[in-house]
Amino acid sequence: MLYLDYAATTPLYDEVIGAVTEVMRLHYGNPSSIHRLGMQAEKLVQNSKEVLAGALGVSPNEIIFTSCGTESNNLAIKGTAYSYRNRGNHLITTQIEHPSVREVFRQLEAEGFRVTYLPVDSRGIVQIEALREALSDETILVSVMYVNNEVGSIQPICEIGEILANYSKIIFHVDAVQAIGKLPFQPQQWRVDLCSASAHKFRGPKGTGFLYRRQGVQLQPLLAGGGQEYGVRSGTENVPLLVGMAKALRLSMENLKTKTERLYAVRRRIVEGIASIPELTISGSEREHEMAPHIVHFAFAGMKAEVVVHALEQRNIYISTKSACASDAADPSEVMLAMGCSRQSALSGLRVSFSDEQTEADADRFITALRQVVNELVPLLVVPSVRRGKRR
Repeated sequence: MLYLDYAATTPLYDEVIGAVTEVMRLHYGNPSSIHRLGMQAEKLVQNSKEVLAGALGVSPNEIIFTSCGTESNNLAIKGTAYSYRNRGNHLITTQIEHPSVREVFRQLEAEGFRVTYLPVDSRGIVQIEALREALSDETILVSVMYVNNEVGSIQPICEIGEILANYSKIIFHVDAVQAIGKLPFQPQQWRVDLCSASAHKFRGPKGTGFLYRRQGVQLQPLLAGGGQEYGVRSGTENVPLLVGMAKALRLSMENLKTKTERLYAVRRRIVEGIASIPELTISGSEREHEMAPHIVHFAFAGMKAEVVVHALEQRNIYISTKSACASDAADPSEVMLAMGCSRQSALSGLRVSFSDEQTEADADRFITALRQVVNELVPLLVVPSVRRGKRR
């Protein structure tokens, strides 16, 4: 089997499975209990925060545990909008955000907030000037993802942070779900106020994530209850999964530069292979540093994406179409449409994503299989083939 869908979810490190299992078996106390078992569990919770905070260069009391990236995004965006509505009702995001961001802003629009959706260029990158023009005295929140989950374009987070540093009343949120554990990220130095993460994207367990909240930022809770997580996120902490998440991030961050270089080497091989198949069109920027190291996106215009996915599955190779959270939808990719692609291309987008454990030989195996699939499907195309090597 060749699993190339790491942007959807990742297999757990063996060490993470061991840690989660051990905590489930031995440390089942409620962290809120005052007896010894509860205190042992609370210590594990605190230790996990220290590990996560250390990986990001922030304070442990700036880490809020959640159940996933979706909850982190909801808490960051709604919590900010509701807390600072007295300052203004204008919110800014982009046209290529994950559904757990995009749909939240649509909800807030229905509640009376004014939302600006920044456009992106053909590379899938937001333009700084568009942000400058959108800012107003009523703006209270800017939310921009670090790495696009579909095409892998890297957004200019550091530059945006520098701009927003001049606007003291604006909160800056970054969805870093696809970036943490793959690319360097320094929220304090980059002037990020809120940052969302999800464990299962960096080989941790599903069902847990966290939100970095800069000290001093107020968030209205979405859940009422026992007041855990500094009163922001009530609910008994899932100690085994939190321990597993912390261990997974620590392992992911070890030798990060070397791992990233290996990822880019594999990405290069895949991009070269796809570019050699005339019917396929690579999405995003040709500049490698503008693209995430673990994602390659391309389109097979005129062919439904799911047909290619299942054809590769028959060869025991697994990739995906657009976001895993929306891959079963028949609608065209909103990200590709925002990049200026045709509806036909936006219905045919395919995503390959991998880890530092994949090799160039794995890339070659994928390209060989992909070439076979394309050759089999070309007679079924409803449009002429695109030109060799064409990019968007």
